[in-house]
Amino acid sequence: MSMKSKTMDRRIIKSKTALKEALLLLMQKKDFNQITITEIVRHADLNRGTFYKHYPFKEELLDEIMDDVIKDLIASYREPYQNVSTFILRDLTASAIKIFHHVEKYANFYVLVVKSNALSGFYKRIGNELKQLALQDLSTYKTEDPDLNRELSASYQSYAILGMIIEWINQGFKYSSTYMAEQLLKIIHLNPVEVKVSHPTDK
Repeated sequence: MSMKSKTMDRRIIKSKTALKEALLLLMQKKDFNQITITEIVRHADLNRGTFYKHYPFKEELLDEIMDDVIKDLIASYREPYQNVSTFILRDLTASAIKIFHHVEKYANFYVLVVKSNALSGFYKRIGNELKQLALQDLSTYKTEDPDLNRELSASYQSYAILGMIIEWINQGFKYSSTYMAEQLLKIIHLNPVEVKVSHPTDK
């Protein structure tokens, strides 16, 4: 690739990034349907010609943002076992868990998903993606219980992780992504404990 081509690629990436960031910032303040392309390019410090060079409509810009997030989500989920043929859960380390780093990277997007109606229902798509990854990539894991329903197990694990992400966002990212990874690892290795339930009739 020529130096000129590399420079053009960098410009395209820079322009697209600016447009995506501008749209997400605007969506924090107003409904997507009320946002104009003029507002997007003004916030991105670009012109309308640059916008139309990459996207025919603002909907395509939003679609690309969502595709970017899903692509990075998949990569971050697969990070712990990306380069191994056999994945042993007990050998998993907190530093290998990258999903919270992914959420931090796309913080503005995830805040919209959780705290507004701008991307209503997208969290279900995230949960489904996590579930499908568990079913597809970890299809040969061993279990001591042959009657365990893999689909239900994958749903439980996926939505448990999503629940942690939602709680983290609702608390304003009060913990670091590293701390969240460490806590997830502790939960994964948590031994079952006996819990006493107190009923009103016991008193």
